[in-house]
Amino acid sequence: MQVSVIGDPDDTVIVSVRGDLDGGTDTVLGTTLEQVLDRPVPRVVVDVSGIGFCDSTGLRSFINGHERAVAAGGWLRLAAPGHQLRDLLRVAGLLPVLEIYPSVADALAPEPDL
Repeated sequence: MQVSVIGDPDDTVIVSVRGDLDGGTDTVLGTTLEQVLDRPVPRVVVDVSGIGFCDSTGLRSFINGHERAVAAGGWLRLAAPGHQLRDLLRVAGLLPVLEIYPSVADALAPEPDL
């Protein structure tokens, strides 16, 4: 698995994940998320379009990251999940909990004012 981090001019961080996310690789993502979430009001987009396989231990990294971001007044968004990951999120009941976007650009777009 490969994880890369890109800073955005508005202080949003994009974390790109490529490969399989499972019990053997989830610590790489978990450690990366801990680092990028260690800031005031963290805003993180995780590009999951390159994940070929994810299991429940991989989901734990997303849940932990989401909870930590929200506790700090920020957010963590998942962008471009493939069919396997989207199905796993649905079966695990996480679609209403985690913010899912069709693309990184959509995840970075400002929320409309209501």
